Amino acid sequence: MTVATSATTPARPVDRRPPALGGFSAAVLGIEIRRVLRNRRTLMFTLIMPAVFFLLFGLPQRGQELPNGQPVTAWIMISLAVYAAMVATTSAGAAVATERALGWSRQLRLTPLRPAAYVATKVVTAMVLGLLGVLVEFAVGAAAGVRIPADVWLVAGLAAWLGSLVFAAFGLFVGYLAPAENVMQFMGPVLAILAMFGGLFVPLELLPHAFQQIAKFTPVYGVGQLARAPLTGAGLDWVALGNLAGWTAVFGLGAARLFRRDTTRV
Repeated sequence: MTVATSATTPARPVDRRPPALGGFSAAVLGIEIRRVLRNRRTLMFTLIMPAVFFLLFGLPQRGQELPNGQPVTAWIMISLAVYAAMVATTSAGAAVATERALGWSRQLRLTPLRPAAYVATKVVTAMVLGLLGVLVEFAVGAAAGVRIPADVWLVAGLAAWLGSLVFAAFGLFVGYLAPAENVMQFMGPVLAILAMFGGLFVPLELLPHAFQQIAKFTPVYGVGQLARAPLTGAGLDWVALGNLAGWTAVFGLGAARLFRRDTTRV
């Protein structure tokens, strides 16, 4: 009597290597960007409202000039481009509060996606939305008759966009700090107040001396001054640059600490 033996195929070992770039991918980034662009409320406050502000407050200043001969409407346009970028990046970063409340961030911990890649995706998404805010504001300004040298368009736009990184960090910081049901109600008035006292809505020269000194310590001051410098010819403002770098570090480190605390929860 013969006994038949059957060979068993050994199970393949599970590949437990971490994903490339910690799981950061163009596909996930694209999903995040499309999700943000489908939010009508976000688009209203980041793309439409600053453009309407320019039409309401910028066009009446048409024909007036700065001391260096550049149009006042360009000063207003650049300031509102900074405002559009700061609102866009802050709102995109603060979206993590909603995801935390829905349990989505906890679900992501069960995937190979690394925390750093998750934060990087949020930051890049915020910066994409911020870039759209700047481009829309500049397009409205150009259509309304703003005429400035090409290098001013480029450098001012880059400064307004890249400087808004501080508000992407600010959005993440608030998103990990505030509850989801209150974050957006909290952010709107705060950003408007910061823009007012940071010199985006009203030139600092028109404010009392005490307010001018306070403005230098607000997170809006640095990016606003640097973005308008190509237009006014003021040159590189080291105080503004230090302001921007300092607040970016404060909000970035604060967001990182809150993120680590959040990911340690079961």
